[in-house]
Amino acid sequence: MRQRTTLLRFVLSATLVIVGLPGARLFAADTSHSRSRTSPDLIQSGRDKRVSVIVQFNSSPATIIDLILNTLGARVTRRLNAINMRALDLPLGAVAALASLKQVRFVSPDRQIASFGHVETTTGTADARVQTTTTLGGLITTSTTYDGSGVTIAFVDSGIDAAHVAFRNQLGLSRVILSRDFTGENRVDDVYGHGTHVASIAAGNDQISDGAFTGIAPNAKLINLRVLDSQGSGATSNVLAALDWVLANHDLYNIRVVNLSIGTPAIDSYFDDPLCQAVRRLTDAGIVVVAAAGNNGKDQNGTKIFGQIHSPGNEPSAVTVGASNSFGTDARSDDSITTYSSRGPTRSFMVDDGGMRHYDNLLKPDVVAPGNKIIGAAASGNSLLATHPELDAGVSSDDTRRMMYLSGSSMSAPIIAGAAALLVQANPNLTPSLIKAILMFTAQPLPGANTFEQGAGEINVEGALRLATMVRSDLSASTPLGAPLLTGPPPVPQTITTGQTFVWAGGIVCNHAYAAGDELITRYQKVYAPGYILADGISETPEGQFPDTSKLTAGVLLGLNAVVSDGGSIAEGSPFMNLSLLLGAGLLLPDGIMVGDGIMVGDGIMVGDGIMVGDTAANAVNGDDTTCMR
Repeated sequence: MRQRTTLLRFVLSATLVIVGLPGARLFAADTSHSRSRTSPDLIQSGRDKRVSVIVQFNSSPATIIDLILNTLGARVTRRLNAINMRALDLPLGAVAALASLKQVRFVSPDRQIASFGHVETTTGTADARVQTTTTLGGLITTSTTYDGSGVTIAFVDSGIDAAHVAFRNQLGLSRVILSRDFTGENRVDDVYGHGTHVASIAAGNDQISDGAFTGIAPNAKLINLRVLDSQGSGATSNVLAALDWVLANHDLYNIRVVNLSIGTPAIDSYFDDPLCQAVRRLTDAGIVVVAAAGNNGKDQNGTKIFGQIHSPGNEPSAVTVGASNSFGTDARSDDSITTYSSRGPTRSFMVDDGGMRHYDNLLKPDVVAPGNKIIGAAASGNSLLATHPELDAGVSSDDTRRMMYLSGSSMSAPIIAGAAALLVQANPNLTPSLIKAILMFTAQPLPGANTFEQGAGEINVEGALRLATMVRSDLSASTPLGAPLLTGPPPVPQTITTGQTFVWAGGIVCNHAYAAGDELITRYQKVYAPGYILADGISETPEGQFPDTSKLTAGVLLGLNAVVSDGGSIAEGSPFMNLSLLLGAGLLLPDGIMVGDGIMVGDGIMVGDGIMVGDTAANAVNGDDTTCMR
């Protein structure tokens, strides 16, 4: 959906002096920091103006903070205790004083959030859903159905129509086990229509059209966390409140996967962005967080652009998902990247005290999945379908069975969320980092697409599930580096599905490099331990990047170039850009695209930092082609 974004720049210069307050030393102004603690898109347009902000604290804020906030004229709109944040409304002139407090980590705007908007067969899920195991010398054969049973996926979106047949279990009961509203509208249904569609892609059942539109994990339980209102928009604080709730309640409901088919322009570095920080907290708690990359891969003229990955997709620990186009066929031989899917590198940045910008420049997305004209459940009376009746898939006139199609990375993300649920069901001991590594290692690199467009490649559920079932179930933080990772011989690194054989990527993307080698799946890497992310295995200096031998085994090698894939493994193809350039402040890509303070495309069009282009309703409605996937 279209977002209205204005690039706002503001240099704050104020000092807070607190006299006579208990704990004043704790909250005295801190002048020692070497980077800005306020987001660059806060602007001073008069000291009487009030703004909504997100405040991150270094630790759980003490009671005295409420008195100090009151002194500043601030009003707390949300207390996000599990993630050590507050949503505030306060005078703009008080922002600098707030940011100067020692316990305050970062202050950013409460930005607006918007949605980005046959999978079972084309992703290889159908080939892997039922697996058989023979034991005792061939005397006993057992079969297991992988459908997400026992796993709960939380959907942070516009709501879920829990009455839709797609979400029923075999007894006819809804698998939506809990719904919460964070919009203030005091309703949990899906007036807009985005969230229901997204949830059905991940976890829709086979009870409609003889299973033609079955989701990836059709027996998973769902939690509905509504953060987008009836018009499909919401604030960052809505999402933070939902993630805060997940962190506080994930054990109670066995929430192992969170899907975020929503986003906002990535302006602040992931180190400061409150959404990214919340995602990292969830990942550290053992939850796989899947984020849509965004739909800004082209400008208004249809020209390819780079550097438009959205937040929280710019967070290293998130599984960031771009959109591929399957052109309505089950075969993967014709799949390609959609024109609208947001490309890397991430262009969020940190500002130091000298005003210098330091860009994240992360390799993103991590993987891609089909996202063009995907059929999914239609919420009863939803506004997307009412506004665009051509989206009706013509499956049924019954509101509880109606299906519609949408396009976007919003539709790609839940495919990965469903796949993650299958991996958790197969091996509940898998950590988020190991799940992310498996999804990338087994992906299929698509020919003609570069690393900034597809990451490791297109999701391959068959390979990922086959590998996950072979990973030892007794891994722990104390497992030594280099210990055997699998219970038996390594699998053949290729997949046969829909009559096509393709090789696996054989590697993983991580921050400013990619790592490759069989040891990623044959030996235990310390980056798979709880609390780690994959990029923790790489040391970076001004001279380059090197494997951290305390976290990665010697057989794991780093690649030197982002490549335009030839359809082989992650390292095969023509060089696109030397990855060492990602360590700099600006980038010059070989096809004439300049990524500096803005994005300069070949025809001279400049897109400034933070300005969103091409993210229109047409992306979600029309997609790349004119043929509805059925």
